[in-house]
Amino acid sequence: MSKPIDYDAPRRPAVEVEDDGLEELKARGAAAQSPRVDLDEAEAAEKFELPGADLSGEELTVAVVPMQPDEFRCPRCFLVHHRSQLAAQPDGREVCRECS
Repeated sequence: MSKPIDYDAPRRPAVEVEDDGLEELKARGAAAQSPRVDLDEAEAAEKFELPGADLSGEELTVAVVPMQPDEFRCPRCFLVHHRSQLAAQPDGREVCRECS
């Protein structure tokens, strides 16, 4: 099982990486994770309010249009597509090109 790669970390030659001891790696991993940063970001997000963000009095109205004769519903992704996106399947099901 390979270990995950941190692409943001400074790169070192492979020889140095192999020489690191288990204790050194644990200490470095613990130092890299600071929960204080996460808590500060959460506190800042709670205090920040966008102007006009209160939408409690608004009502959402959407016009629902029935499926047109030149459309089909893909049984895999459940999206309605135009017939130009139809891909033929050997079992006869109408599947979109993205799912085929």
